[in-house]
Amino acid sequence: MVHQTMASKITSASNASSKINPMKSRLLRLMAIAAIVGTLVACSTRAPLPPSPSPSLPEASPKPPSGPLTGQPPVSKSRWVPASWAELPGFDSDSLHEAWNAWLRSCERPAPAFAPLCGDIRRLSIANETEQRAWMVERLQPYRVESLEGGGDGLLTGYYEPHLEATRQPGNGFDVPLYRPPANLATRRPWYTRQQIDTLPEAQAQLAGRAIAWVRDPVQALVLHIQGSGRLLLREADGSQRLVRVAFAGTNEQPYKSVGRWLLDQGLVRDATWPGISAWTQANPQRVQEMLWTNPRYVFFREEPLDALDAAFGPRGAQGVPLTPGRSIAVDRTSIPYGTPVWLASSGPTVQLSRLVLAQDTGSAIVGAVRADFFTGWGEQAGEIAGRLKQGLRLWVLWPK
Repeated sequence: MVHQTMASKITSASNASSKINPMKSRLLRLMAIAAIVGTLVACSTRAPLPPSPSPSLPEASPKPPSGPLTGQPPVSKSRWVPASWAELPGFDSDSLHEAWNAWLRSCERPAPAFAPLCGDIRRLSIANETEQRAWMVERLQPYRVESLEGGGDGLLTGYYEPHLEATRQPGNGFDVPLYRPPANLATRRPWYTRQQIDTLPEAQAQLAGRAIAWVRDPVQALVLHIQGSGRLLLREADGSQRLVRVAFAGTNEQPYKSVGRWLLDQGLVRDATWPGISAWTQANPQRVQEMLWTNPRYVFFREEPLDALDAAFGPRGAQGVPLTPGRSIAVDRTSIPYGTPVWLASSGPTVQLSRLVLAQDTGSAIVGAVRADFFTGWGEQAGEIAGRLKQGLRLWVLWPK
């Protein structure tokens, strides 16, 4: 899924100030459901577990690897420094079974280096955390991720999947369209700007009959464009309702401009996190369209069904597998390959994190060695966290020995 991160793309000048407590129980429930699904899948191919070494963590610095990382790592824009397991904050206390479901998803389209491990990963989905942790120590080597200049500190932001009410036909306040790509999108580059799409008859003619659905709020539609995917509670023409997903299908290839940055530059807000922007739009409805047009980029979508299994996960990320709330991150693929397990540590005013995550997505704002976008889930509370999350980060990749 190609997305713009909420915190880094809405603004680069404001500090986050929230707590994860209101979201914590909900995320845990969602991840528990996802973990049950992964366990049911794994049970159909249950096999004896591999031998488990002692789970004690090595304190000494590891020897240089003799495997695929001898010489240059498989990336070009980061430096990987061998580390001990004891260096990873919270390694002995993380709920690994929550992350294992995301790892099972990565094994649906594994990176070449991890494909040989997927049999063990599937079997270990029904193991206890002591066995999972011991297997990781035996089979994987931690590497601290640093910039090419040697810095190990980076930035963590968040993203999520908006959940909006929508109708199949316009009317009754639902007058903001979500479009499929126009037929001539590939032949006109860049395509019309956001303002031109809203105002030029020739642009509107190209989009006639291309609306997937209609939503109420143009600001929430912009959020959907920024995130690149969302869920719609869709009212059909016969009055029935169903849940569908709209996924990223392309852009007009115009440059992205931050509406938060514009508000700051105009002196209209001091808090350019998404909650701050939302408060401004509610107080200044007559200027909302002006704000929206400052961002010329426009996103087109495709509709996807959302059954009970799909609803337990997020949209498909750039790796091609569904994202797991709280356990999937977007990365710069020139720093960390897709499908890589990563130990993430971040401490700040919005969230305290020390956990196993999987690199399964990317974003146009996710650039740099120690840089990640944390998938918080879907809905209003997930959006609250994602909109405020902007804090320090350290990363360790866990690479096969």
